[in-house]
Amino acid sequence: MVKAIDTRIVDDLVRNEISFATTVPCKQLAGVIEAVDNNNRIMHVPSNKEDEGMGLCAGAYMGGKRPCIIMQNTAIGVVINTLATLIQYYQIPLPMLISYRGEIGEKVACQVEMAVHTKALLNQLAIPTYHFHNAEDVDELDGILKYTQMCKKPTAILTDASFWSSAQ
Repeated sequence: MVKAIDTRIVDDLVRNEISFATTVPCKQLAGVIEAVDNNNRIMHVPSNKEDEGMGLCAGAYMGGKRPCIIMQNTAIGVVINTLATLIQYYQIPLPMLISYRGEIGEKVACQVEMAVHTKALLNQLAIPTYHFHNAEDVDELDGILKYTQMCKKPTAILTDASFWSSAQ
């Protein structure tokens, strides 16, 4: 039996010693959030907003933990300053698992506008970005997490509606 994609993602986080996660609610990421919350090797602190989550991740990192944030791309605009002046400035390796709302397969029209800008904003900040379209793309996550720690940079892992529907 093939492991559920949510479990595979959390297993990779644990294997890479991610010991702190903050999450912002998202329907697409609900399974991952639940799996993180149920894993006793990851301290899970839900956030109200993504920029608040970035601050929590910075504090966790400075306290000796390996953090990650799980969020929607619709808040990329909100976290630009925090990414540049906190996460990047202090060279915090921060994997960002991001539901890429607004792409093909999206059912909510208002999500589309931020999808148009997401990759350009991440590129402008020189944040390495990986886009998962198919369930087998999750095989790359372990390497991306190792890369994030090695280069001490934030990385973005975009998971679109096609990825989540292929994972079922």
